Amino acid sequence: MALIYKILSDDAWRAALARGAFEGAEIDLKDGFIHFSTAAQVEETAAKHFAGRDDLLLVAVEEEKLGDKLIYEVSRGGALFPHLYAPLPTALAAFASPLKRRANGAHDFSGLLG
Repeated sequence: MALIYKILSDDAWRAALARGAFEGAEIDLKDGFIHFSTAAQVEETAAKHFAGRDDLLLVAVEEEKLGDKLIYEVSRGGALFPHLYAPLPTALAAFASPLKRRANGAHDFSGLLG
């Protein structure tokens, strides 16, 4: 079971739960797909795009449950990143866990990445 990860605000996830699907954050809607990261990429994603934020959740999804709407494409630094070209049904989340920060301000992924 390979997990991929989405970092988003607690408010955005609550709204998605009420609708039954996450349509995407502003950047996702602009780009036409939902940005995900692998376990090897997610910490850099947090540092680059979410530094200093305390209102975040880490949502994990089994990539095989997303079917052919999940495509790995070249992105940051030439790495392949998972992109979902469809709304994410909230029922597919393996977990949604608060993303705390360490004393140094970096997000703490201890015990969260599979």
